[in-house]
Amino acid sequence: MTANDNRMAFTEHLRELRKRLIISTIAAAVGFAVAYTYSVELYHLLARPLLPAMPQGQDYMIFTGVVEPFFIYMKVGFVGGLVLASPVILFEVWGFVAPALYRSEKVWFVFIVFFSVILFLAGAAFAYLVVFPLGFKYLMSYSSAELKPFISMSEYFSMITKFLLAFGVIFQLPLAILVLARLGLVSARKLISWWRYALVIDLIVAAVLTPTPDIFNQLLMAGPIMVLYIIGIIVAMIFGKKKKEPEAAQPSEAADAGEGGEE
Repeated sequence: MTANDNRMAFTEHLRELRKRLIISTIAAAVGFAVAYTYSVELYHLLARPLLPAMPQGQDYMIFTGVVEPFFIYMKVGFVGGLVLASPVILFEVWGFVAPALYRSEKVWFVFIVFFSVILFLAGAAFAYLVVFPLGFKYLMSYSSAELKPFISMSEYFSMITKFLLAFGVIFQLPLAILVLARLGLVSARKLISWWRYALVIDLIVAAVLTPTPDIFNQLLMAGPIMVLYIIGIIVAMIFGKKKKEPEAAQPSEAADAGEGGEE
């Protein structure tokens, strides 16, 4: 292939990439328009785990700036738009990457992307349905007649999105272990022997990823990480790369070796 052919092939790749990016951007813009139309309802949905934990008669939030609600609803629309557009974006990524993959690689790529999305949604759902109600109930227990919570829209949105993202990421742990096990980089036996180090790293990760510094919410994240680590061990045990055992010497070869030794 000549330099001119290489240049043409590179140009074609750039055109293909530009087309995929344009389609993804249009999908994100349409998703934003739809999500922003319902941004108030979406924000109320995000606030649902907090409001029941608030002191009696105080089921509301505050905003400290004139434009704060406007920008928060814009952020809600942006995040919601990306979620709505994610199927199109993933399809465009697949369309750009697929021609360069072998058939077996395509199967693994689809498998990893599919389960990565499923695990991310499972992590976000776990945070929303389990962690938030427990965490907010505990944190709001510090309120009293002399100590009233006044939670701003921006602070709450920033905290809850970080929590959802953090739990979505840590729920990728079994999938990451599966990939490493299939590549032969880790094994179930090694993962079991590393449990003490895993526990220490688990607590450090929970302390770093948890937006709030209290130990209660950190344990709410550290606990699921260890459970996911155990699930990863089981996955590595079942699907990990098997080591080939050395083949036993054939009888004829053993006899020849014996004769050679006698000589």
